[in-house]
Amino acid sequence: MADTGTSAPTTNSGPGRLLIAVYILFAIAATSRAALQLATRFDEAPVAYLLSALAALIYIVAAVGLARAGHAGRRVALACCSVELVGVLGVGVLSLADPELFPDETVWSGFGSGYGYIPLVLPVLGLLWLWRTRHTTR
Repeated sequence: MADTGTSAPTTNSGPGRLLIAVYILFAIAATSRAALQLATRFDEAPVAYLLSALAALIYIVAAVGLARAGHAGRRVALACCSVELVGVLGVGVLSLADPELFPDETVWSGFGSGYGYIPLVLPVLGLLWLWRTRHTTR
């Protein structure tokens, strides 16, 4: 790759590449899980399965935003990471406070406990990385 002459990292360089890879991995996992659940058991827990599909969509769009690295990509990634954080916190609290709301787990249930709490940590890392790289695209 050509040297851009800037020492500040972009969202798709250095640790950002690992972050993008984790988002892609979670996009694949959440999409697969949601597709199977929606296709075979939708009537059992439609809200939970639709939330998993929403999480999958957010992971996909966040990965694309981080990978694009320009101003528009940063804005998309910032919106996705923010919505993701609100979602995992909201669903996490609701799933613990009233488990009957979610007869089956979502990606965000129990703050992502079924996925090793990575769904809780991932948007925080995304937001921190966006903050760290904020001066690279003005």
